[in-house]
Amino acid sequence: MPKAAPSSSTRPALRRNQACRSCRKRKLKCDAARPHCGTCVKQWQSLVSVPAPVGYAHPSEPQCSYDPVEGLTLAPDTDPLDRIRQLENQISQLKSKLYEQQTAPRSISPTQSSLLNTTPADIPRPLSNGGGISLPHASLMNLITADSPESRFRSESGSPQLLPVASKLPTDPFMELLFTGWNPDLPDPATLNHYIDVFFRCDPCGARVLHRPSFLNSMLLSPRDPAFPHSAILHAICTVASRWSPQNVVIMPDGVRRDSFAEFHAGKTRSYIDKTMASGEDIFSVMQACILLSWYFYQEGRWVEVWIFAGFQTRVAVPLRLNYPGTFSTHGNNSPGAYLAPPKDLRDLESRRRTWWMTIMFDRIASVGGWIHAVDERDLGTELPLRNEDFESEAAIPSNPQDLSTPDIFTRHPPQYTDSFLLLIKAVMLFGRVTDFNVRGSLRAATAPSKNQNPFFLPGFEALDKLVSTEFLESLPHIFKNNSGVTDAPEGGSLDTDLYMVHIIPHAATITLHNPYMDFSDGRSVSTARCVNSARQILAAYYMLSATSLDITRLHPFVTICWYLAAVVQVQLCKYFIEIGDTQRESSVWGEINVLRFAMLAYGQRSPIGTRQERLLQGLMREIVRMTAQKQPLEVGVPLYPFSSQTLWQKDESRTGSEEGSTVAPLPVSPQYEGITPPQPPPSRGSGSGWSPSTGSDHDGAHSLPTNTSYVG
Repeated sequence: MPKAAPSSSTRPALRRNQACRSCRKRKLKCDAARPHCGTCVKQWQSLVSVPAPVGYAHPSEPQCSYDPVEGLTLAPDTDPLDRIRQLENQISQLKSKLYEQQTAPRSISPTQSSLLNTTPADIPRPLSNGGGISLPHASLMNLITADSPESRFRSESGSPQLLPVASKLPTDPFMELLFTGWNPDLPDPATLNHYIDVFFRCDPCGARVLHRPSFLNSMLLSPRDPAFPHSAILHAICTVASRWSPQNVVIMPDGVRRDSFAEFHAGKTRSYIDKTMASGEDIFSVMQACILLSWYFYQEGRWVEVWIFAGFQTRVAVPLRLNYPGTFSTHGNNSPGAYLAPPKDLRDLESRRRTWWMTIMFDRIASVGGWIHAVDERDLGTELPLRNEDFESEAAIPSNPQDLSTPDIFTRHPPQYTDSFLLLIKAVMLFGRVTDFNVRGSLRAATAPSKNQNPFFLPGFEALDKLVSTEFLESLPHIFKNNSGVTDAPEGGSLDTDLYMVHIIPHAATITLHNPYMDFSDGRSVSTARCVNSARQILAAYYMLSATSLDITRLHPFVTICWYLAAVVQVQLCKYFIEIGDTQRESSVWGEINVLRFAMLAYGQRSPIGTRQERLLQGLMREIVRMTAQKQPLEVGVPLYPFSSQTLWQKDESRTGSEEGSTVAPLPVSPQYEGITPPQPPPSRGSGSGWSPSTGSDHDGAHSLPTNTSYVG
């Protein structure tokens, strides 16, 4: 006799959430049968037994579903045993591939043979010299020899020109197994480490944003680790560093340099930026990558992207509250909250400061053509950053006491908070004040500035002129004042590009401030004297650099704008000498113009911004080229190295530009023009003294550059 079915009272009770969702929702008893419980099956059978109304279809199976079982990610209808067998088969296949890699015949050198005969404990771990991922030492290090890519990437070169490398090493299944989680769009780890090393050693702009020691340490982590650098930053580093370690470079018919490797990684960086704009994820890291990419576009001379990224960066930085003291708003409930949490430590605080100031510097430099700035100076409340050495060492130093509201920020430089980078920030912000003065004056003035106007009657002009032309450079500490950043020694020279720019940016700002008021026909014009003197100071700084074997392409890209401004003054001076018939001085100025053109072209060999600025300068020179009697005045055939300025720029007494058979414009002798040192500004245009050439003081003619002339091309 069969046993009776157990009653519901003897059936074990179901645990919480073990019943199906439908029965729990209807509060019905459930037997938890799989794939569909008995209650849901009965209800479904009752439903399908009745014809469906018009336009309605019955479900093809009972609407019964269960909560996922804790610890089991498989679907309920998947047999766990089948899945386990499938995974075991995959593991066996991977083990077979690994065994084939280890037992495959190789051509082994004696050095490798000795390594293979040693035990893993005898093989030293690779040291990280410059940062990057250190590979495991068991079997992979046996394959690295003295001429392997890893050792070649890490070799130090005494030349500024670094060895080009391939973007991808041959695909190796063992490497794919080893670096699980590696972003496939990035170069392999060895190549990426090389570009990171090049970036920190060569880049004059973006490297200021990142904390080098902690960044290199984070590269030692697993790619899946949250502290591993964001892919947007790594793509941006590859983009920037490829300028000094190029590959796949094509020179276009117009002379512009194109690097497909850099363009690929620039596109990847932009994709991360677009994603962050839509979601807000990893916004600070992506903003840092945006800064690196912005400087790349600037060096490429891609002005539309420069302006777009300048506006994007400053707009993003404001909601992040980077413009507040301490880079975080603590002003109570009346102040909008910050998107970022308070800084975690001193390193995080200083990284935010530097990110902010690099954003503002880029905005000021991108606006030199006469555009209003994205953020007004009155809204910049963040204190200046610390020195580079204090930032890298993470020294516990109080925050910099100076910010832009400090009254004497441009004339007082506390030693504990002063280095070449801090002075560069001040010099760029000083240039920004000049741009603000010119733009706001043009917006509110009834007429455009002209040479017939005495600018010293304008409110604030005299104080700004004194600051940019004398006070800032005179106030530099002795160690920076008497050092232009160029050191040439037999054992090897060095170039402090920040300090070099500190010495020429004030002269470029002086030209920008006074250029609309230049009048070469007025011997008492202070603006003319200021501009001519500043142009000669910029030219003298280039002479000093050209006398060494240092690579000028390592300079900050803003140097091309400074050279361009100096050349603009020389073009106007050349036109004046042509009109008064002074061929000797005209030939000298022609040589100086060509020196600046050559500097731009030499810089353009690595960064297209130099070539673009030289082409823009040629557009301004069309008039004097038509007017001059010099033969081939635009000839640029002057070698840069290894001559010195004393031997290179001496005029050949046996030949002049007016002689028959002359094929190259005479080289300049840089004569000391009479009265070239600017005096104190006169109270009125009718008194005082200024630029007074020995001839042509009564010549009438307009020689000032139009105020709407663009500085970028």
